[in-house]
Amino acid sequence: MPGPRTRVKLEDRPSLSVRDISDAAEQVMANVERVIVGKHESVRLTMIAVLCSGHILIEDVPGVGKTVLAKSIARSIGCDFKRIQFTPDLLPSDVTGVSMFNQRTGEFEFRPGPIMSQFVLADEINRATPKTQSALLEAMEEHQVTVDGVTHSLPHPFLVMATQNPIEYEGTFPLPEAQLDRFLLNISMGYPSPADEVEILDRQQRTHPIDSLEQILTDEHLQLMQEQVREVRVEREIREYIVALVAATRQHQHVYLGASPRGSLALFHASQALAALRGRDFVQPDDVKALVKPTLSHRLIIAPAARVRGTTPSAVLDEVMGLVPVPGGAGSYNGRR
Repeated sequence: MPGPRTRVKLEDRPSLSVRDISDAAEQVMANVERVIVGKHESVRLTMIAVLCSGHILIEDVPGVGKTVLAKSIARSIGCDFKRIQFTPDLLPSDVTGVSMFNQRTGEFEFRPGPIMSQFVLADEINRATPKTQSALLEAMEEHQVTVDGVTHSLPHPFLVMATQNPIEYEGTFPLPEAQLDRFLLNISMGYPSPADEVEILDRQQRTHPIDSLEQILTDEHLQLMQEQVREVRVEREIREYIVALVAATRQHQHVYLGASPRGSLALFHASQALAALRGRDFVQPDDVKALVKPTLSHRLIIAPAARVRGTTPSAVLDEVMGLVPVPGGAGSYNGRR
């Protein structure tokens, strides 16, 4: 097991270099991997979403560590964490909060719901009714909630990590396209390997490792990192490459509905974060290609006839990446540091 990590010291620094961001992010990921075993790619994608202030949808079977991943990230950054268990009888006010009359003051007071937290785990989100699911729309997109006509700002940073079970469909309400489009990334953790599962047993024989997890950053440090990630350079030919990839999903013969401009923005910002994680202040085509599936797969609706034949969003995106030319000047990026 990796040794304990000390909190990153970024005080009194007006800005950060990409190397500072990369080092700090690596420490956070290493800290999380003291708890999440053998899922480096899932942890890295989660960190990318955090750096982008984006939301995550995890579609996976129960018991693979989705809740623990969210708690570990929140604890490593020192953020508030709330979990909402979505059920068919959950009401929108159970998510956003409610105004209650205070007899002593003679005024209505807002009692915040669990959405008023920095890290929110929406567990089994597809078990709630569409009306309750829609309560998340304003929060995820505008970082605010409106209750009884009064708007309340959400804390910063703010991130929703939603989960849904892909094998249980009875009593569920599939997420509408409008809500799926608000998730920056769609990831799947999967089962651990036998060796990793044995290590999980060893680590949790007496206590859960999350109980001793240390804080690495503060939320103020994270916000500074998020601001600096937006400064990572994306040359025009890379921007055109991103747009061409997204546009190709709209024109594909097997796709009923392609990715929206929000998908282009998601791929754009996620590529900036990945470049920073890799210690660069500019985006390469490989950064974009590595994030095409996590950022776009959940935004595609496959045509019914193609779906019957077994066509998947992943297969469509593989084809799209093979057809869209990679920027011709890609080689000029490799030597720049």
